[in-house]
Amino acid sequence: MVVGQGTNAGAGAEASPPEFRAAVAALHAARFRPEVFCEEMPAPQRIAPYAAALSADVTIEGNDVGTGRIIVLHDPAGNDAWQGTFRCVAYARAEIDPELITDPLLAEVGWSWLVEALEAHGARYLAASGSVTRVATESFGGMADEGGTAQIEIRASWTPCASDGSTYDVIPDIASHAEAWGELLCTAAGLPPVPDGVATMPSRRGQRGTGR
Repeated sequence: MVVGQGTNAGAGAEASPPEFRAAVAALHAARFRPEVFCEEMPAPQRIAPYAAALSADVTIEGNDVGTGRIIVLHDPAGNDAWQGTFRCVAYARAEIDPELITDPLLAEVGWSWLVEALEAHGARYLAASGSVTRVATESFGGMADEGGTAQIEIRASWTPCASDGSTYDVIPDIASHAEAWGELLCTAAGLPPVPDGVATMPSRRGQRGTGR
């Protein structure tokens, strides 16, 4: 699979810079658990001069229990709000136990899943921001027998850093950030963490193809 890439109007004829091509190659190299099925999605065209994007579904026993996307933005001129030239934008949504929807700590816990995933994968970052939303649905009338459902939605963005904390004139390890996003999806969907020392072997469905 080839990760979707985009450029703003007026920049389409220009070759993407080597830093962005390296970031996309790192995105290709990211590895996910077999429950995570990634595929390309159209990258946004107006947020930054260059962008690459992935979407994913988390499937357990044939059921889709989570979904999300990650977008890697690049502005060679830098962006003061980002404090760098790259920015990761991520979204994750997963089904949760309806009884958890009233837990006052749920939002804080949801954000901690992202922070812990980034730390676990050694993904250096700064200027993180985002939100955690709880959604509860109840059915009535002819749909009353379907019962209630609940979801958690995590939206976040952060600036990836090099190993020394630099954010300008560097190529951050985008693979580690993508893998942290994949772990966030799995955690939100209720999958237990992979034990230390156990290597995950992505299934054919969970891996991206070569695009050939």
